[in-house]
Amino acid sequence: MTSSELWTRATADRYDAGETEMSSAAVLGPTLDFLAALAGDGRALEFAIGTGRVGVPLRERGVPVVGVELSEHMAAVLRRKIDEAGLPVTIGDMATTVVTGEFSLVYLVYNTITNLLTQDEQVECFRNAARHLEPGGRFVIELGVPPLRFLPPGQVAVPFDLSERHLGFDTFDLVEQILVSHHFSADGDDGRYRRSDSRHRYAWPAELDLMARIAGLELERRVEDWDGAPFTQDSPKHISVWRKPV
Repeated sequence: MTSSELWTRATADRYDAGETEMSSAAVLGPTLDFLAALAGDGRALEFAIGTGRVGVPLRERGVPVVGVELSEHMAAVLRRKIDEAGLPVTIGDMATTVVTGEFSLVYLVYNTITNLLTQDEQVECFRNAARHLEPGGRFVIELGVPPLRFLPPGQVAVPFDLSERHLGFDTFDLVEQILVSHHFSADGDDGRYRRSDSRHRYAWPAELDLMARIAGLELERRVEDWDGAPFTQDSPKHISVWRKPV
């Protein structure tokens, strides 16, 4: 097993309720358009498919989707939405789990590669993607750019959400490239907050390009978002597409 932290049953059961914005048509529409265009007439493999926020509607678009998911609890929530015949899911980690067949598209969304907490494991994730791709197939990652420019000397925390029902901030270990996301979420209407933390290994776009090269993949495209806005030095995240040579 890789170093990814496992999602518990309680976290899995409330995951979708906490991601209503990310599941909205405004967010999902461009995501699905982007992925469906790359998949073409082929099959798609989603690493860390979770509760199927992207995989299920992509399947409804007509793209055959297969998933890999480490947490049985997250996969159980997905299974309430679609049966195994409609969207097969293999329980395992995204760095080493192998499923049958080749795919025109392998993808990882919503910063999920950072769940692998070592560089070696992230390299193996790229190798695993390449292993599943047919010649000419693409590997897609959605990932935030580390917000280190917001850290003045001596500061180790950066807030990312200060809303009425959620407070979130990241703390950074700059030597190990580890960030911890801290969440304080309103738990009901009685003023109580639930605390949760998750660890991630952040990586720069250039580091990912080197991982791709190690895996035999070539950078084809990098944009700021699913709508295809240009990636610039001020972009807070990127969508990167690497291609397996024919």
